[in-house]
Amino acid sequence: MRVATFGYQTWGHKTLDALINSSHDVVLAVTHPPSEHSYESIWSDSVEDLARANDIPVHLAQRPDNELIERVKHAEPDIIVANNWRTWLPRELFDLPPHGTLNLHDSMLPKFTGFSPVIWALISGAPEVGLTAHRMDDGLDTGDVLVQRAVPIGPTDTATDLVRATIDIIPAVLLESLDLIEAGAAEWKPQNLADRTFFHKRADIDSQIDWNWPAEDIERLVRAQSDPYPNAFTHFGDRRIRITKATVSEGVYGGTPGRVFIHEGDGMVIVAGADAYRGCNRGLVIERLRTDDGVEHAGKDFFPRGGGYLTSV
Repeated sequence: MRVATFGYQTWGHKTLDALINSSHDVVLAVTHPPSEHSYESIWSDSVEDLARANDIPVHLAQRPDNELIERVKHAEPDIIVANNWRTWLPRELFDLPPHGTLNLHDSMLPKFTGFSPVIWALISGAPEVGLTAHRMDDGLDTGDVLVQRAVPIGPTDTATDLVRATIDIIPAVLLESLDLIEAGAAEWKPQNLADRTFFHKRADIDSQIDWNWPAEDIERLVRAQSDPYPNAFTHFGDRRIRITKATVSEGVYGGTPGRVFIHEGDGMVIVAGADAYRGCNRGLVIERLRTDDGVEHAGKDFFPRGGGYLTSV
């Protein structure tokens, strides 16, 4: 089939690469210009560079406009494939090809619609992430589903591990979907939108630790903000510290959330949980951290003894 792609960052790059190495003909690659946003300057393999290296026509756009619609019309694709396209597409565009638009979204829809689904899934304690190929409609990630593949979330998995795992299955999910569509064998399944969860785009403030959270939730936040993402952070006095490795304590610790308490294992226990005063909670053991000068510290070295509090400011 003749395919036009709408994609950005490593997700769009992997999608385009899979198509280049398939039997399909890529007739246009649409992508966004480079961005300095903290979540868009990572996983930043260039769709534009890959397309140009393979003599595929490229169109750069932040949002769809009349020029883009005309470019797609001129390319005459049988289908549009979108992956990590960051702005809304009008029906005039997504319904333009005979087979419409196939969108790839890195979650098991209808769960984790919207932005940064892998990070939000890990933070929330979901059992899995995944990849969904669905038909684009007027909503955001609400169209009928064709193919899904799940990736289980393990107890020590980081967002980096899970993003790589979901990127790795892009070719299989994409090419299976296109084969079904081309053969006239696609069975589209409507989503149960009553089960939909919808998450906003992440900003740096979303990485700030709230010590009123249970230690189990904070530990997942630390794993969800693994390098190269902006790490989960807190303040110790006038210093900001970024937590790069943490575990839930074996012991139960009571007191005030954020208290720098006592050594356990390889780190320093921080009291956690809004009801920590009841003495029923596990603490968070900080094992590794990074200061703003980029220096890595072992938790025991940075906190040689208990005392003081970790705070939001």
